Amino acid sequence: MAYKYKKFILDDIDLTKYLFFTGKGGVGKTSVSCAIAVSLADSGKKVLLVSTDPASNLQDVFATKIDNKGVTITESPNLNVINVEPIKAAEEYKESVVAPYRGILPEDVVLNMEETLSGSCTVEIAAFNEFSKLITDTTINSTYDYIIFDTAPTGHTLRMLELPSAWTNFINENTTGASCLGQLSGLGDKRQMYADAVDVLADNLKTSLILISRPQLSPIMEASRSSEELSNLGINNQVLIINGVIDNANDDVSRKMKEVQDEILNNIPKNLVNIQTYLLPLKSFNLTGIDKLRNFFKDENLIETTDELPTLDAQNLDALIDDLYKSNKKVIFTMGKGGVGKPTIAAEIARGLVERGKKVHLTTTDPANHLAFVAKEIEGLTLSHIDEKLELEKYQNEVLAKARETMSEDDVAYIEEDLRSPCTEEVAVFRAFANIVEKADNEVVVIDTAPTGHTILLLNSTQSYSKELDRSGGEVPESVVKLLPRLKNPEETEVVIVTLPEATPVFEAQRLHEDLMRADIPSKWWIVNQSLLMSNVENPILVEKAKAEDEWINEARKLSNNNFVVIPWQL
Repeated sequence: MAYKYKKFILDDIDLTKYLFFTGKGGVGKTSVSCAIAVSLADSGKKVLLVSTDPASNLQDVFATKIDNKGVTITESPNLNVINVEPIKAAEEYKESVVAPYRGILPEDVVLNMEETLSGSCTVEIAAFNEFSKLITDTTINSTYDYIIFDTAPTGHTLRMLELPSAWTNFINENTTGASCLGQLSGLGDKRQMYADAVDVLADNLKTSLILISRPQLSPIMEASRSSEELSNLGINNQVLIINGVIDNANDDVSRKMKEVQDEILNNIPKNLVNIQTYLLPLKSFNLTGIDKLRNFFKDENLIETTDELPTLDAQNLDALIDDLYKSNKKVIFTMGKGGVGKPTIAAEIARGLVERGKKVHLTTTDPANHLAFVAKEIEGLTLSHIDEKLELEKYQNEVLAKARETMSEDDVAYIEEDLRSPCTEEVAVFRAFANIVEKADNEVVVIDTAPTGHTILLLNSTQSYSKELDRSGGEVPESVVKLLPRLKNPEETEVVIVTLPEATPVFEAQRLHEDLMRADIPSKWWIVNQSLLMSNVENPILVEKAKAEDEWINEARKLSNNNFVVIPWQL
């Protein structure tokens, strides 16, 4: 099917000095940004490439050790690369905020402050701090023709930094609160630098935002959300690149992929329709080494057909379900980043337990999955659907109603923005899940999502409970109080981590696993979903991609202590 979108050609884009790349994990931000950086450097331009991605693999891409000071790439001497370490920067930032309170405030308050500052939003603030320095550095600006950032700030972070209350005593006086972004008072002396950086971001003559997506629903919706958020902040010079488009479908898997692709590309979200959009074909190779980066925008694929596909020794989903059945688990979560297939996996686990004789309640945040199971009318399986938007809105309204009773307009604005954070949505949805689990003591409850360990630690903190009481004017629900210790009981609960056989999803799953360990929540099983290596692919490009999965499946094997399942690619 012919699409109205153009094939990506770098010379067709009117490039600005600053290029910010954004998109869901695993869509190819690093691949595209690195390939563009090399192309510009090869053309004689001086280029600085900066990665602020916690899962950055720039060292592998350039086969060179890269630090946070800057390294010149030998094979492309006009290119300098910096690998900001946002997690390390976040730790340093956290300590700078907490240190003044040690020995002054009670230990439990200090511990809560540390946890408050352990979330992903704080990592993003630390990353923003690092690239704000680069944006506002006059020497750097005069040295380079182009400055490229692999990973852009979210609208949520930018809005928070623009709020007056983020820089006032409100934050200092609420050190026990569970704010997603934490106490921003530690950034007070950098307010002007941040304001200057935000001005550069909103200057269409200086900055372009490159949205990267795949021709799949979840990444396209994420691109749509990011575009709208950033447009509302005046960042309007946007370009959409859809990466991984299949041109030649000649086996069952590639034909199914193209069917999904056609549906997506012919029904782009309305707010993306008027953005200049380019297509990049699916590549058979991983981006490692200058030669492959230089080949990225060319038509040919580097296909090596001599090697056979690796032999994969992995258990199937039945092994996991058998273990859950035999160990008599009562509460089962599927957990992972968006787009990895949690709802489908949760449904399959529920179905498998029913077939083994268990009475099961499946609760999902995915309406389509819910409807599919209602139609099947499986005896022994009951269902409930939680509307994430509705639960979030209900929770936000409760909190804001209480805040408006005593707080100034500026402070309410801070709370309102804080309530847009990922942690807040997790808390809101988790309350709804907790109510369902409490009512289902006599059956197995399978839940298609779970809060991160960070959010659970916040909920489990006495100080956070106190803040919730202050916010909402009511007690933390008893159902939540009862469920938190239940989650830590390996006799009752299993958290199944779901990922994909690719670098970024595996790194993200590893961070989730570490979060759960910090919260003392056991997680035995991993599922590697949508594997081409398990799918009998014949399409040459997919065969090469299947070979590349072997590394990441083995990484999941190691991280899960060999308790992992691999599921073939399915439509």
